[in-house]
Amino acid sequence: MRQSWWKILAVVLLAYTLFAGLLMDVPRLPILNETIRALYFHVTMWFGMILMLIVSVVYSIKYLRSNNLEHDDMALEFTNAAILFGVLGIATGMLWARFTWGDYWSGDPKQNASAIGLLMYFAYLVLRGSISDPQQRGRIGAVYNIFAFAAFIPLIFVLPRLTDSLHPGNGGNPGFNAYDLDSKLRMVFYPAIIGWTLLGTWIATVRVRIRKVERLLEEKILNSN
Repeated sequence: MRQSWWKILAVVLLAYTLFAGLLMDVPRLPILNETIRALYFHVTMWFGMILMLIVSVVYSIKYLRSNNLEHDDMALEFTNAAILFGVLGIATGMLWARFTWGDYWSGDPKQNASAIGLLMYFAYLVLRGSISDPQQRGRIGAVYNIFAFAAFIPLIFVLPRLTDSLHPGNGGNPGFNAYDLDSKLRMVFYPAIIGWTLLGTWIATVRVRIRKVERLLEEKILNSN
């Protein structure tokens, strides 16, 4: 029970996010209106994704220092969970864009940068899949993961601010804080970030345990032969 408290918290926060995100009053902002509810899913999933990528990089560094395959498992599975939330974040963002900007994909700099960033991480998975030796796969994957994250952050946070962008807080557009003076959005926004991050952690840790079991079974088969 002591080890599962955060899983219960994840379920409670996500239930609150779904309920409050769909039913609670939201600020009536120009153009956005009710579509601003997508903020609780689109943006918060991407915040969760960033946090999971940070954890992944930490474990990649740990792997390079220790050559412990469990650290490599953690780095891989947190990246997998982050990619899942990145894809869901882009999908919900496209729906939001359809109703506010008139098209699912408008070529906005932040949209393009986000897509490029996800492709970088898909390439990480392809690279790992092309290497059979576990230690070599872990080392090359760890180095790639660290440099991918170092490129990903300026790609999605810095470069879009240097050009015109429809996204709030980019290209001269004010962020939501400039509009949301009553802080109604924050009542759901921050719990949603925590909830999605905990869910991603839950998914990653389950997959890590599965990988441990698979490795033990492989070792038993090799030993029996």
